[in-house]
Amino acid sequence: MNEIATHLRSVTEQRLREELAACYRLIAHFRMTDLIFTHISVRIPGPEHHFLINPYGLMFDEITASNLVKIDLEGRAVESSPYPVNPAGFVIHSAIHAAREDAQCVLHTHTKSGCAVAALKCGLLPVNQISMEFYGQVAYHDYEGVALDLSEQQRLVQDIGAKPVLMLRNHGLLTVGETVSQAFLRMYYLEKACEIQLAAQAAGELVLPPADVCEYTERQFNDPGRPLEEGELSDPDGMQLAWAALLRLLDRVAPGYRD
Repeated sequence: MNEIATHLRSVTEQRLREELAACYRLIAHFRMTDLIFTHISVRIPGPEHHFLINPYGLMFDEITASNLVKIDLEGRAVESSPYPVNPAGFVIHSAIHAAREDAQCVLHTHTKSGCAVAALKCGLLPVNQISMEFYGQVAYHDYEGVALDLSEQQRLVQDIGAKPVLMLRNHGLLTVGETVSQAFLRMYYLEKACEIQLAAQAAGELVLPPADVCEYTERQFNDPGRPLEEGELSDPDGMQLAWAALLRLLDRVAPGYRD
């Protein structure tokens, strides 16, 4: 039985490695990178709380399943690797992985639009249908400097609470997900929401939907399995179909991520 469990865990880790490498490649493909900085991690199932993160120094389009670094909650490499780990990445990701069982994947970016909205007092507004996925689902963390201070971990965890999105004021965006695909798709649409908001704010006075409409739309996005009213439809498979399409895209343009 132990041999079977070990085999299953190794299969699971390989799958997670491929999904995380795919996520790095997609972030690069959609131009959401900051050279070698920012980071994405995924927790490996098991009591050890080990997680995979990028090899510090590689561009995101260089990352593959095999060169991801496995570390523990103390930042120590679990397996031999020629690469170091971004210390700020360790501070942020280890804190959230340790505190949130549902945060299997943690994704952080420094995009222009994301940083701009994170610097606005109003934060993210329900400007567009895309934005409403995040209505009431965004937490905020005030800027404290480059995330190299372990004492900031407690405040990060306290500020994000149980929410799927954290806006790091004057810094960038962070999403979590129960899967790599969920964290990526949240970030993809969070970035779109920020871009749309900045364009709308630059163009003129905003028209925002009523709160009850925003709340209803958020439920449509995030709770498609809820009991439906007569005549109401849902789309429970949309995100899985989108992720499968993204993997097909990578298989055409960057199949080396699986190596």
